[in-house]
Amino acid sequence: MGVTAAVRRWAAARPSVLLAALPGATPTRLAVERELRNAGWPLVDGPAAADLLVVAGRPAAGAAGWLDELYELLPGPRARVTVTAPERAAPELRAGRDLLRAGEEAPAARRGAARPEHGGHGGHGGWVAGLPLAERGDDRDGLRLDVLRLPLGPALRDWPAGLVVRLALQGDVVVSAAVDPPPANPERCRGEVPGPPPFWAEPWLRAARGARIERAVAARRSCAAQLDSVGRLLGVAGWAELAELARRLRDALLAGADPAAVRRGLRTLLRRGERSLTARAMLRGLGRLPAAEARRAGVTCPVVAPGGDAYDRFRRRLAEIERAAGLLAAPGVLAADDVLGPRGLVDGPRPPSAALLDVLPGLLVGAEFAAARLVVAGLDPDLDELAWTAGPGT
Repeated sequence: MGVTAAVRRWAAARPSVLLAALPGATPTRLAVERELRNAGWPLVDGPAAADLLVVAGRPAAGAAGWLDELYELLPGPRARVTVTAPERAAPELRAGRDLLRAGEEAPAARRGAARPEHGGHGGHGGWVAGLPLAERGDDRDGLRLDVLRLPLGPALRDWPAGLVVRLALQGDVVVSAAVDPPPANPERCRGEVPGPPPFWAEPWLRAARGARIERAVAARRSCAAQLDSVGRLLGVAGWAELAELARRLRDALLAGADPAAVRRGLRTLLRRGERSLTARAMLRGLGRLPAAEARRAGVTCPVVAPGGDAYDRFRRRLAEIERAAGLLAAPGVLAADDVLGPRGLVDGPRPPSAALLDVLPGLLVGAEFAAARLVVAGLDPDLDELAWTAGPGT
């Protein structure tokens, strides 16, 4: 009992957190990340290293199963909380810490399904200790080689909320990839009025519908959106210090900080990012998007240049940060026809991230597995856009 109690107290003092963010819950996810940073609780890459599972957003009916399965992968002592709104982040995290201290699981966790004998996502050749076995398949030379089918997502650190990408690997090379259909907005599934529009695109959507949106407000949101994406890419690349700077600057802008107070940090981020030979070597040549494919898919995202690769997209995000930072004190309002948000045409026939999901599988084929997450992070589709528009009859 003494050892168990000591382990419990140690885990509860500074819990390692696995964050499962759901589509449509970006403000909640940002609030959770901010509270975790303030508390000094580390975010971890997977369930094996986690003490506390934090679900950001209100799960739809179909999400309960995989969340239960995910929770079952956490070793004990463990706890699970769900944060349904930004203002609930701090109290729910405290509740999770208290559950760990008491050695109790949250009621929702106690109702979770038993650990599945087979994996929770996708076809595969069988599972051992939670890992998929390989099948056999022909490679490009006609040889019979092992094919490993591996789903990525929907709960990974620095990963687009709700995204599931299914890879087929021969050796460490991606030979095929597919994206699962995005989940629907839970309010629309229940026949209710949809909630707020996608967080990053909200100012432009409101302006397109006649609302008076100050240009400085839109610039603040655009700059924060690109900082969020850059922080995600830098996190996946292992550049933790600069990723943390990007997130701190993002949060400062969203909290209404004086532009002058964030300019020094922005200059540091831009200078180090633009001069980084490591970023160039790591990203150059990854995920190159042919111009014809970009046109066919209707890509409007300003950072996804036809013919460009992951390094080009990184540099364009830095340029967008610099451009938006220059407008943080701009006078005037958005025009009603100004519908280009951080990811492109937000009031067109399709959400801009729909086109990004269309081109993503092709960008992954031929990449080494270690580079696949860099490609995804560099593209960074926002499934909030699709969750908002998806629902019955759509």
